[in-house]
Amino acid sequence: MKKFLALTTLGFACAFGTAWAADAPAPVAATPAAAKAPTKQQSKMKTCNADAKGMKGDERKAFMKTCLSNKPEAEATQQSKMKTCNAEAAGKKGAERKAFMSECLKK
Repeated sequence: MKKFLALTTLGFACAFGTAWAADAPAPVAATPAAAKAPTKQQSKMKTCNADAKGMKGDERKAFMKTCLSNKPEAEATQQSKMKTCNAEAAGKKGAERKAFMSECLKK
């Protein structure tokens, strides 16, 4: 009789122990994709896509190719530097403008 009682108790413990374990919540690490930060390439793609807004076809394709490549942008030409510096120097006159333009064009 004692063996029967011990086996019955053990059986109930195993049966109910398994049932209770099934009700446990899923581990937090079940969704690793949601916890990962975007890679450098994914971040670059997001930025390039935002910059290419409004472009279509070959123009967009060429822009995305250039934007996603790892090559640094070509150094600004003297003409483009002059255009940028002139825009920034708006409102300056005389010696102040001359000093500003000199410093700006050296960059």
